[in-house]
Amino acid sequence: MTSLFKPLLLAATLFAAAPAPAAAQPASPLTLAGAIERALQANPGLRAAASELAAHEGALAQAGSLPNPELELLREGERRESRTTTAQLSIPFELGGKRAARVDAARQERTLAALALADLRVQLRADTTAAFYALAAALERHRMAQELAALAARAVDIGARGVEVGKVSPVDATRARVAHAGARIEVIQAARDLEQARVQLAALWGGDAAGLRIAPPAGELPVAAPLPQLGARLDAAPSMQRARAQVGHREALARVEQSRRIPDLTLIVGTRREGLEDRNQAVVGISVPIPLFNRNGGAVLDALRRVDKARDEQDAERVRLHAELARAQARLNASLDEAALIAAEILPGAESAYRAASRGFELGKFGFLEVLDAQRTLFQSKNQYLNAAAESHRAAADIARLAGTSAAQENP
Repeated sequence: MTSLFKPLLLAATLFAAAPAPAAAQPASPLTLAGAIERALQANPGLRAAASELAAHEGALAQAGSLPNPELELLREGERRESRTTTAQLSIPFELGGKRAARVDAARQERTLAALALADLRVQLRADTTAAFYALAAALERHRMAQELAALAARAVDIGARGVEVGKVSPVDATRARVAHAGARIEVIQAARDLEQARVQLAALWGGDAAGLRIAPPAGELPVAAPLPQLGARLDAAPSMQRARAQVGHREALARVEQSRRIPDLTLIVGTRREGLEDRNQAVVGISVPIPLFNRNGGAVLDALRRVDKARDEQDAERVRLHAELARAQARLNASLDEAALIAAEILPGAESAYRAASRGFELGKFGFLEVLDAQRTLFQSKNQYLNAAAESHRAAADIARLAGTSAAQENP
């Protein structure tokens, strides 16, 4: 195999996961698409947002309800011959478009809840993607740490036998034991990071991390789209839609307060019965509050200033999204450049040095510690590539979160 294809082979196999014990494995490993689907179906926060949206349906229906009439029964006097009994029905009529303004405000609140649900789905997709690749990277780091520990254990055995026959100095044997202890510590740390990555991914759907096993994702790195192209998508992002909907909601609430400046009318109809003759008299009247002292001016002013605040928050959200998008794009470009440099220059040199050390050891020109050092350098180079690849996927997930798209849309 020529050196031209070695970086491609490394990129394709770098995320390979070590198999877990058979008793703890599920029927089939979890793919990225399966993890996203499971998170979208079982995430508690997503279910709560869906319940909130369903609750706003009831609030919208309630906002369109008409006010209830009032029935009053009055009795004046204790003596029957002079007693007066009045039964009247008060029917309120809302004026000034109060009902329409109230319904519009409730509709805007329902829109906000729907956009919050959509935004949460985008966030959950991005979080699941980032957590999935983080788990894949943790699996590979754990596998490499185990390989390095096994090689260090072999160096300890060879060193111990070499000391017995006088071919290896006690100092080299001690160095081999120290290197083995350090490699075992790295295995413990990698196992800890692996468990944390499993817990982080499983927490997205409230599952058990103990038996979680994922399918190795392909080693392709994300594609960096041009920043102007990504910036053009921000206006359609759920967070920007929520900011615009918040302005509409505040404007609707301002119209509600403005409609309350117009007093409502109450129609009174009924009958009155007086004395022993039980004569019935019709009662008809109108009740209208006089807006002499309270014209709801303070509430209107408060609502209008909150409209201004919502517009300022919309502008601030636009600035924040563009700034975070630029930072995520810079992280993606830097991690892709780093991965390309490692794959093109560092890894081939580390692999060549390891092969030369191994061949020299077979010929008796190098000691086994030199082989161990070359192997450790190779593993460190692979770990650098792994970190750069994982960072590129995290940055791509952040871009998808900001732009309100999925990773598939960002990387067609």
